[in-house]
Order: sequence, then C-alpha cells, then structure tokens
Amino acid sequence: MTDKNTILPSKEIFEEKLYDIFEQNSLDGYLDKRKAELFYRLAITLTETNKSLNLTAVTDADGVILKHFADSLIAVDELPEGARVIDVGCGGGFPTFPLAIVRPDLKITALDSTEKKINFVSRTAKELGLDNITPISDRAEALGRGEMRESFDVATARAVAALPVLTELCMPFVRVGGSFVAMKALRADEELADTLSKSLFEKLGGESLPATRSVTLLGGDEPMTRTVITVKKIKTTPPAYPRNYSQIAKSAKKRAK
Repeated sequence: MTDKNTILPSKEIFEEKLYDIFEQNSLDGYLDKRKAELFYRLAITLTETNKSLNLTAVTDADGVILKHFADSLIAVDELPEGARVIDVGCGGGFPTFPLAIVRPDLKITALDSTEKKINFVSRTAKELGLDNITPISDRAEALGRGEMRESFDVATARAVAALPVLTELCMPFVRVGGSFVAMKALRADEELADTLSKSLFEKLGGESLPATRSVTLLGGDEPMTRTVITVKKIKTTPPAYPRNYSQIAKSAKKRAK
C-alpha cells in the first residue's frame, strides 16, 4: 500500500512517465499536450483530495498512471463514436475521468451511491473543464428501474462487484443494440463461468456468450492481467430486473457457496 501523502514529481517528469507507460500499453495515440496536462492536473487533485477523503490507496506517479489511468482505458476501443455511456460504481472517477479526457466525443454519466465521491467527481470535472461528464449519486438498482432504463449505448463497470451482480445492475441501463462492458482482474474466468452457468446474460437481454479479451498492462514491477467482457444487448430486459440490491446480493452469496 502506498503512503497517502506521496508527493507527485514535477509536471515534466510526470508527463514523461505518462507517455512512457501509455506507449508500453499502446495508448500513446490517445495523448497530446492538452490531454497530458489534464492527466497531470487530475493526478494532483486526486492525491491532494486523498489526504482528507479516502479515494485510493495508490498515490505514487507510476501507480496512478498505470493502475488508474491506463487500467481505465483497457476498453476504450469498445466504445462507439459519440456513445452515451454510464459508468456504474465510478468511485473516485475511474474509468470516467480517463475516458472523458481521451474521448471527448463520449457523453458519460458517472454513477456512484457514495455522495462524497460523486461530489469529488463533480468538482474535479468542473475544474478540468470536462463538460462531457454528468455525475449522479444514487443506487444503480433504483435508477435502472426509472427513466434512465435502456437509455445508454454502453454501461461500463470496473472493479465494483462480482460479474453476476454487475450484470444485473448494468444491463437494464443499456438500450437494445448497445453493450455492457465489464473490466475485470482477479477471478474473471471464475466469475464468467458462474454468470454463464446461470444464463444471466440471456435473462437480462444479452447475448448468451459474451466477447472476452485478455489485456496485459505493462509498466509496473510485473505485468498485470485484465479481462474485458463485452455483452451485446439483443432484447429488452424483463421488468423484474434489476431486483433490490439485497436480493441481488443474496443470490450472489448462494452461488458462492
């Protein structure tokens, strides 16, 4: 775990590290002078705010660039031009912020149930001039039954919950023809097998077999393996979903036994 009070290097050194790590992961094509500066300002704001608000355990320059910025962009090519995106469980703004910086064409709704984190996202988006971010503090299962139901081209989720839980929370937001994109790390294969065994993708309106892609992130002490799972929405989600979170969690707990 990194010291929350880590001081970032100068802007020049930070941007050198940014370009280096992005290049190692074939993401440098998304960078230019303005975007690199936005990433630096975001890193400063994140680490300064983290001293009083627990947003992340990662505050060193290399860690922020690799584990927050690059990691948030592993599915950037999955998002269509001009897509309306909802980032479910965005936390302190990941993948919301990196996506908004490198893809200004996207219109991103940043959703999280923790008001303090959404306040940070809202304030930081304004400070960075990222007007393609709309922050909302609410519960996904409540909004997924309301006017936002089936109104997004893509629903994204990163490191929020187990895949079966994410599937039920995210799929109701996606319009028919859109997709749910999950970014998973540990236990991705196990969670995918569990979700497939219960036919949850199909029950919620998705294709029976999602597309999966393994990604290896470079630039740290050792390579980090990630899995991008993309589920196409082919029919309307049944009205019974999403259920109350207690029911979703209870089902997940039963499957884990």
